[in-house]
Amino acid sequence: MTAGLPDPDYDAVFYDGVPAKRLIAWVIDSVIVLAASFVLALLSVGLLFFVFFALVFVVNATYRWITVAQGSATFGMRVMALELRGPDGARLDGALAAWHTGLFILASMFVIPQVISMVLIATQPRRQGLHDLFLGTAAINRPG
Repeated sequence: MTAGLPDPDYDAVFYDGVPAKRLIAWVIDSVIVLAASFVLALLSVGLLFFVFFALVFVVNATYRWITVAQGSATFGMRVMALELRGPDGARLDGALAAWHTGLFILASMFVIPQVISMVLIATQPRRQGLHDLFLGTAAINRPG
């Protein structure tokens, strides 16, 4: 792969099926986050159930940031053979992973940005959501 993100016209294989794979990866990651949050709440003798939504928020942010920073993909993305790449075509580092996570969660908190992201992922050549366009990142099929 050359410098920068793969060109969707010449390297379309990197973007084939990405919207559906992103959706399935999101479902897998959501199950992981909810299960981890539930286990943590149980381990706290039920005390964390009183702040369960805040717990899910913290677990989600931590999970996404760490997994993306370490392997440029969450576990759901890895199952679906996806990777996040930065504007230079490289895997995301810790700082860009933190920005990506923060903007993803921010967009997910509101209906309109989430709907805009879904429409963009379905229609843009590089299958980028709103947060991806802002950062210049893209989810691609894992190379070879």
